[in-house]
Amino acid sequence: MRVHTVHIVDKRYKCYECDKAFSHLGSLNTHMRLHTGYQPYKCSLCNKSYSRSSNLQEHKHRVHSKRKPYECYCCGKLFKSSSELKSHVRTHTGAKPYSCRHCSERFTWLDQLKTHLLKSHNEGTWYTCHIYPKKFTSCARLKAHMRRHEGVKPYVCDECPKSFCTAGELKSHQLKHSDFRRFCCGSCGKLFKSRQNVASHFTRCAGEQGFEGTVSNATS
Repeated sequence: MRVHTVHIVDKRYKCYECDKAFSHLGSLNTHMRLHTGYQPYKCSLCNKSYSRSSNLQEHKHRVHSKRKPYECYCCGKLFKSSSELKSHVRTHTGAKPYSCRHCSERFTWLDQLKTHLLKSHNEGTWYTCHIYPKKFTSCARLKAHMRRHEGVKPYVCDECPKSFCTAGELKSHQLKHSDFRRFCCGSCGKLFKSRQNVASHFTRCAGEQGFEGTVSNATS
């Protein structure tokens, strides 16, 4: 019943590091790992570890699982979670749900909004690498950067032994194992797997066609 009550007196287990309080001792013990850095739940497939078992399960599903039950109704691309699918669909709809509170700018991704707030309105926190003075707009970007210093590559390809520092690098690599071609030459309409490939093709193709064209995303 302490879970349902709103009275602060029922949150008898108080953290001595911050002002948080909890209804159960187990919740306090789990919370204390944020202060101590204790991460007892270790992934058996890579060197990642977590303070909560739920975070470990999410990591295994997102990084190591081959199951992708969520399908895009526009292009048929498969995803491991509903949140990934929801985010992907914006590339088709052009939706920009994140708006700046200071100006009229709108953004497709939350990370774009945070970057805008920092660079344009000096709102937020820069995250700085302690090895050399490089700044990042999010803690996640700093962590990905630090993995390069540490040589940690937790994102493993399920088609070959290669591993990568970031999810984005893994996704780019996985295109080599797939026939999915999302980039379209605006001059001749030919499809390519990567922006780099279509860009090099486009320079030659546009010259042969005798006009200036564009490189576009075939799924947008």
